[in-house]
Amino acid sequence: MSLILASEDEYEDLLGLWADLEAGLGVILAYPTNVEEFLARPPQYDRWMLDLIQRDTDVGLYLLFQLATHSSAGYSTSHALVCAVLCHLIAVDFALPVSERNSLVRAALTMNIAMTALQDQLANQNARPNLEQQLAIKSHASQGAELLGNMGVTDSLWLNIIELHHTNVIRKQERQTPSQRLAHILCVIDRYAAMISPRQSRVGRSAAESAQSLLNTAEGQGQHVEKALVRIVGLCPPGTFVQLDNGEVAVVTRRSNQPNLPDVAIVINQNGNTIKPPCLHRTALRGPAIQSALAASAAPDRINHHLILKLGMQST
Repeated sequence: MSLILASEDEYEDLLGLWADLEAGLGVILAYPTNVEEFLARPPQYDRWMLDLIQRDTDVGLYLLFQLATHSSAGYSTSHALVCAVLCHLIAVDFALPVSERNSLVRAALTMNIAMTALQDQLANQNARPNLEQQLAIKSHASQGAELLGNMGVTDSLWLNIIELHHTNVIRKQERQTPSQRLAHILCVIDRYAAMISPRQSRVGRSAAESAQSLLNTAEGQGQHVEKALVRIVGLCPPGTFVQLDNGEVAVVTRRSNQPNLPDVAIVINQNGNTIKPPCLHRTALRGPAIQSALAASAAPDRINHHLILKLGMQST
């Protein structure tokens, strides 16, 4: 499915829906015990997210990667939302049963519920975690599962995934329990999303660097989930910036059938000047080719995202 963002108002409306979803999720993560009808909220936000991503997956990824790579404000919530979307896409690719897909996505939304404030604090501090913070990080998975259980969550798979998502689970697929298998998926996605996101102490890595790091870490150990993630979102997902081999800079607009050959909008020419309007380029059809991915910190400050997304829709 592809959207038609004919006007900037339509783009702003869509961006507002993602922002409202993030804000609502942020409330239940930060103040779970104060939320009325808490049990209804994670499934509600899951359905909301699913509706947005199904309108146009590439546009949804574009907005998410912009969100994840440009600001550390509200890091815990934006991280949870990115992880949930990626878990959904993996679930579709792996043809998971609906019950497993639901447990996985809702675990992604709530996996850090026991350390939301701390996670935001860590994203904005230069120093390494102190001893107290390290202990909280180490215990947050079990404490999160316990908190959700006390709030009335009875889905044991959801709770087990959270409890195991930082555990070294068995790699061989045939020896994994459903909880271990899904926790491993969440663990890989959690690490990937954390790599691309900025911290006060460092800029986020490019998506391509993050993907390659995952593949290198898993080398010789299967790479099943890691390879699937790269195949689904691409080495350079929508919303990320790339350097072309002729010196131009572009932002990825849509995935293609080949993970490393997406459609892009060229925003900076070879002389370093902004191109107005941006120029659509399909790397799968002709050169210039993508030379390297760029961290968001290297990208230009002022980008007309509505214009870029509208341009990208010409390729659908």
